[in-house]
Amino acid sequence: MPSQTVAVARRDEIPEGKVKVVDVNGVRIALCNYGGRIYAIDDVCTHDRGPLGQGELIGHEIECPRHGARFDVESGRATRLPAVRPVRTYPVHERDGAIEVEVQT
Repeated sequence: MPSQTVAVARRDEIPEGKVKVVDVNGVRIALCNYGGRIYAIDDVCTHDRGPLGQGELIGHEIECPRHGARFDVESGRATRLPAVRPVRTYPVHERDGAIEVEVQT
């Protein structure tokens, strides 16, 4: 399946330990700054479709604000119940301070 790289934010818009939600071709993606690196995951909890971007980034995990499920922002793996399925992750590229996300077209 073909993909495209889309510029979605500037690095200075996402401070360390924070999350910014962007819309990429109708898909809501949470950009997470962990350890000075930006990770991109679906903004949807696999447990109940809650908005992950409204949750707290705790180390390398994001916690869903609804029921406390957690996901590893690097791999998408569910790390705490009630979620058991992973969230989708997206490749991230940085060019001259711009954050770009690679998505399927």
